[in-house]
Amino acid sequence: MSERCGVIQVGVVIRKVFCTGGLLTALLAVSGCAAGGAKVEGKIGVVDPARVLNETITGKRAKDSLSVFSKNRQAVIEMDEKELHRMEEDFGRQASVLSAPAKREREEQFRRRVAEYQQKAGDMNREVQEKQKDVLEGFREKVGLIVGKVSKRLGLQVVMDKGKGGPTLYSDEGLDITGQVIDEFNREYP
Repeated sequence: MSERCGVIQVGVVIRKVFCTGGLLTALLAVSGCAAGGAKVEGKIGVVDPARVLNETITGKRAKDSLSVFSKNRQAVIEMDEKELHRMEEDFGRQASVLSAPAKREREEQFRRRVAEYQQKAGDMNREVQEKQKDVLEGFREKVGLIVGKVSKRLGLQVVMDKGKGGPTLYSDEGLDITGQVIDEFNREYP
């Protein structure tokens, strides 16, 4: 039993090494420790993509359009929800005077309506997620182009993600090019 646990742990470590292999290779290459003995001098920069999204004109527009799209879908869902509550209250008030067949019919109508509501809510949730994915992918592409442009101008060889969940745990403030990326982005995409 203990051998099996050891194998699982080794497998986890191997997966982690392969996932971070690209990051390690980049760091080793820039620090001059890459295989082959060739010393590579280089400069590294970091960018906070969330700040670029929040502080660029295009990013603010993208967030606003997503917010409006999401709120519109939410309003439709809330209207349907209110309708379901009204149906439920009406049924509760009339249940004592309805015949057994009429009661079953109303219950079935309500169940169908709930199923329709759930389907519609799921569809709209997927719509919002798709819209968010499309908008943010387009924005990320533009950010990549601008980061490349700023990096070339500054002579940087590697630029890493400084945002939450990114590979950078620490960076000196002097490496942060986010402000320059925001300025260039606003010039390029007013």
